[in-house]
Amino acid sequence: MEEPAAHNGSAAGAAPGAGAAARPPATPEGMALAYGSLVLMALLPIFFGALRSVSCAKSKNSSEMPETITSRDAARFPIVASCTLLGLYLFFKIFSQEYINLLLSMYFFVLGILALSHTISPMMNRFFPANFPNKQYQLLFTQGSGESKEEIVNYEFDTKDLVCLALSSVVGVWYLLRKHWIANNLFGLAFSLNGVELLHLNNVSTGCILLGGLFIYDVFWVFGTNVMVTVAKSFEAPIKLVFPQDLLEKGLEADNFAMLGLGDIVIPGIFIALLLRFDISLKKNTHTYFYTSFVAYIFGLGLTIFIMHIFKHAQPALLYLVPACIGFPLLVALAKGEVTEMFSPALGSAGKERPQPEPAGASSWKGDARLPAQGATRRAQSPRRRRGPPKKS
Repeated sequence: MEEPAAHNGSAAGAAPGAGAAARPPATPEGMALAYGSLVLMALLPIFFGALRSVSCAKSKNSSEMPETITSRDAARFPIVASCTLLGLYLFFKIFSQEYINLLLSMYFFVLGILALSHTISPMMNRFFPANFPNKQYQLLFTQGSGESKEEIVNYEFDTKDLVCLALSSVVGVWYLLRKHWIANNLFGLAFSLNGVELLHLNNVSTGCILLGGLFIYDVFWVFGTNVMVTVAKSFEAPIKLVFPQDLLEKGLEADNFAMLGLGDIVIPGIFIALLLRFDISLKKNTHTYFYTSFVAYIFGLGLTIFIMHIFKHAQPALLYLVPACIGFPLLVALAKGEVTEMFSPALGSAGKERPQPEPAGASSWKGDARLPAQGATRRAQSPRRRRGPPKKS
């Protein structure tokens, strides 16, 4: 495709660049390889992030607690995202693009290393020998003293985490020096998986509010203004997955990229992960809603690519993903007569017996398997901690 991706949420398109207009059109084989690879890369963090979100929800370790998104958070999110996008647009218009991207590169360099380290840590633990000298560490910053002492940072890690951090730093340096598309994708996949794993919707209604709001946000900023296009062309950070359409001709040095924004992975992904936890809460040993929404995501993303190919213009993927990811599971719930249970604010805990009606304060599902009904409120009132790599047993 010769059209640039409209924004970090567009499904695909040729990456913007000064020489984009002079590039020869991509071959059908190259386009098929690029878009097929993007779809596969999008599915991996959603699938494994959803599975890890179940374990995360059951964890009793405070450093591994997910961030719970309430209906109020979901309603405000499109507004906050719009302000952020407009702010970036003004920054790029007023200040030098080079210095802004240098600052953003350093910021995402640090975040990417931490995210990638957390992503590969469970897999790397299988390669450590049983007699590996693993020591525990804790980085703790507090404010105040005595009874007024508050934790600012509580970062628990061990020797294995340090090894993962060192390996991730190699990728970070590679990205910082070369901005290579493979390093970009490693960071992008890590961000996506961590987002799906650690961002939890408290119920299905909240998910519908979030996806509906971002549906409007996506359509407005793509079709209504040029803000998305300008920011996407100027923003150099691993906030999208890319794959070269000329890989077959140029190999790893290819530079004509199709792209998929991380927002089009994480936003539907946290909703799909919620439906997996809902499946578990039903205690029917089936994952009907999870697989339905997963197939719906594939359908929506495929439709996005098809429409973009037909009209030769980058598309806001949420325009197609949101109706699919909400509509398909809702049709299944209608067919099974479980709409009331799906939209109930208290659906029972994942992996536990569904509770009978209990007095106020009893345990509720609310999309987060292990928290009491007031858990999200208590956590919202406490100071936010920086989450480190999970503590190993």
